Amino acid sequence: MSNFPIFGTTKKSSDYDRTLAKAIRAMIGKKPRNLDLFKLATLHVSAAKENDNGVRESNERLEFLGDSVIDLVVTEFLFKKFPLKNEGFLTDIRARIVNRETLNNLARKLGIDNLIQMDNSIKGVMAHKSLLGNTLEAILGAIYLDRGYPFTRQFILKKIISTHFDLEEIIKNNPNQKSKIIEWAQKENKTLTFNLVETIERNNRKQFIVTLEIEGRILGTGEGFTKKKAEQDAAQKSCEILNLD
Repeated sequence: MSNFPIFGTTKKSSDYDRTLAKAIRAMIGKKPRNLDLFKLATLHVSAAKENDNGVRESNERLEFLGDSVIDLVVTEFLFKKFPLKNEGFLTDIRARIVNRETLNNLARKLGIDNLIQMDNSIKGVMAHKSLLGNTLEAILGAIYLDRGYPFTRQFILKKIISTHFDLEEIIKNNPNQKSKIIEWAQKENKTLTFNLVETIERNNRKQFIVTLEIEGRILGTGEGFTKKKAEQDAAQKSCEILNLD
């Protein structure tokens, strides 16, 4: 992940602008109308700088917007795709498509890891977390502001869902991680609990930190902008630790 200058007139900044504009055009098929939106979308909070109003800007607000956009697009897609399925099924499949690990992997496939502006000193610390998926959501927020909802919707449907997801495979082989570990705990006669341990307030948006405990021992820790997403994240990490394929 690159530690490019953020804004300014330096040669490196100009080089980054050209690299970013080329990458976004290759990704979405259109030249960015407002490149500053995408520069902000790739700006991690560790490299944030104050704007003219004294506010430290990073991609967190765009991440909030992009998270809502992809949720809406995926929800609408599944609602129309499976007209006879109930809410529980639709919620489950949506969670598999937009979970943190899936978004992290998708961001790598799209080359987003080469665009992130961040403090080099925290790269190792952040590598195992949600950095890539969060940046992807921020870029979706930037696309929405730059090109509007219809364009963003088509991008998500054609370039993300149709290209990178096999719905039949998801339905067949990738069960809900929370349900999976609950079923395992019941089978093994283990006591399992999800505990909300911290709520972080950032730019008027809450991020939830949840631990999954088995027999009183913390196994996995998850994070998300809703408690359900944080629980799914903790469950997924716990399933990986327990090798529950």
